[in-house]
Amino acid sequence: MPALSTMNPSRDDFAALLDESFTRNEMHEGSVVKGIVVAIEKDLAVIDVGLKVEGRVALKEFGTKARDGLLNVGDEVEVYLERVENALGEAVLSREKARREESWVRLEEFFNKGEKVTGQIFNQVKGGFTVDLDGAVAFLPRSQVDIRPVRDVGPLMNTPQPFQILKMDKRRGNIVVSRRVVLEETRAEQRSELVQSLEEGQIIEGVVKNITDYGAFVDLGGIDGLLHVTDMAWRRVNHPSEILTIGQTVRVQIIRVNHETHRISLGMKQLMSDPWDGIEAKYPVDARFKGRVTNITDYGAFVELEPGIEGLIHVSEMSWTKKNVHPGKIVSTSQEVEVMILEVDPVKRRISLGLKQTLHNPWEVFIEKYPPGTVVEGEVKNKTEFGLFLGLDGDVDGMVHLSDLDWNRPGEQVIEEFRKGEMVKAQVLDVDVEKERISLGIKQLAGDPFADAGEIKKGQIVTCEITDVKEGGIEVKLIGTDLSTFIRRSDLARDRGDQRPERFAAGEKVDARVIQFDRRARKVQVSIKALEIAEEKEAVAQFGSSDSGASLGDILGAALKARQEGDK
Repeated sequence: MPALSTMNPSRDDFAALLDESFTRNEMHEGSVVKGIVVAIEKDLAVIDVGLKVEGRVALKEFGTKARDGLLNVGDEVEVYLERVENALGEAVLSREKARREESWVRLEEFFNKGEKVTGQIFNQVKGGFTVDLDGAVAFLPRSQVDIRPVRDVGPLMNTPQPFQILKMDKRRGNIVVSRRVVLEETRAEQRSELVQSLEEGQIIEGVVKNITDYGAFVDLGGIDGLLHVTDMAWRRVNHPSEILTIGQTVRVQIIRVNHETHRISLGMKQLMSDPWDGIEAKYPVDARFKGRVTNITDYGAFVELEPGIEGLIHVSEMSWTKKNVHPGKIVSTSQEVEVMILEVDPVKRRISLGLKQTLHNPWEVFIEKYPPGTVVEGEVKNKTEFGLFLGLDGDVDGMVHLSDLDWNRPGEQVIEEFRKGEMVKAQVLDVDVEKERISLGIKQLAGDPFADAGEIKKGQIVTCEITDVKEGGIEVKLIGTDLSTFIRRSDLARDRGDQRPERFAAGEKVDARVIQFDRRARKVQVSIKALEIAEEKEAVAQFGSSDSGASLGDILGAALKARQEGDK
């Protein structure tokens, strides 16, 4: 404090003392004030801030200015007034806290404006790092150091660099900053500039940065582009790692650029000639080529004819005989096969291939070896409601229709006599190569009983052998032929009382009259009743003259006796 000129102050001196008193009263503890360096003692600076006592501040708080000897007596400095007077009668001052206060005021302005600040990472703490923002200490979370995790932060320590303030709380003295936000903004600006400079069709070089199942990300010098697996080569690429490695430099073409989302689609195959050009001339229909199986699905197998050219063998074109078999049981991946070109579609970039067409058609082979009329033998593979399936030579199947199982009995009844796995002989009736069908017959092996029956006419009397007695009638076989028929109960006798099947026994022979014979409809029907009625009429006509006086009983008795004598 400056000394007064006399012990009795004048009016002017009193006014100066009054002003000084007002100035001192304006200095509040906890504020930043200006002072003059009045002395430097070892590692302390004595500072007069206009109070009745001076204060001392450690030289190290003045930083490089003190270390370099640039702090001199008479320099004006700003310090933080912690207390006007302590127990030693000195003002408690701090240059460090003054700098911090100054920094807080300045940092709040930057924070409110959203502007970046400069600082230095100087220490590592739990969960992150501490940053010196020109006196104020801020916290830098580990996740906010860089865009990607950083293993070694050494090169970033004690280096001035920009930060973005995320949060400030002066009451608690907390400041949270981010270096990552600054890098992302810078990168976004660079990306935007780079994207604007890219054009579709442009050819550039990049470095493979990452590989996924669906493609690879290529660094184009600050921005990444996606090279999809389908745009890497004209041929099928199952995984990008087949042709690319991380760090590899590749030459790519810009396919699409989205200036809003900054998404860039890249292609490699576009830099090579399209193998589909002139495809129809290279692969004409019905021509045969060799290729390698590249992929097998439920619906077929893909075959590579040349790099970039693949065709599909549909499951229906894989085998003549194996219809319901997975393609993987017919061919295997990487197997070399011969195929036939079935169809070429250059617009849809599709080629349909056939595998079975390069092999002999087993139905053509079968008909050459076993023409209609040939007797073959096969294993019973299956029984259905409409026939019997036999496995034949050449891995083909033939079918015996129910109507071709037996000449006389219904097919539904006869088919039950066959067992799966049983070997059966049959006659080839027809072979339809186009529809891949073979018709067989079993009854044809025994000959047609109607064809061998001779001249049988309606009204003819035939002798039959009883083969079976049933409740509704009897089954009989016409002697001298292979024809069988059924005589109903109502046709067993003229008299109702004699129409009882139990009167007959298997093995007996009976005479009957043919009441129907149709070769075309393959029907024959006989009746014992019809025979009795016919014989009665004949007897009446022969013995029944009006003047004989004979009764009907006498006439029938005479007719029966005459028949018996004729049989002898």
